[in-house]
Amino acid sequence: MVVCICNAIRENQVRDAARAGSFEPKCAYRRLGCQVKCGQCIPFAREIIASEHATA
Repeated sequence: MVVCICNAIRENQVRDAARAGSFEPKCAYRRLGCQVKCGQCIPFAREIIASEHATA
């Protein structure tokens, strides 16, 4: 599933970034070589990151 249309970031990429230590969407996006643009994806990215850290 696509999380960020602006950067074409997929859910599995956000999950991988969270597993690698990112706790915020901005950090995850930086890890992926991108930056937040319009910001509409932030709430969904936060949910994904939180779920990854909850199961870790």
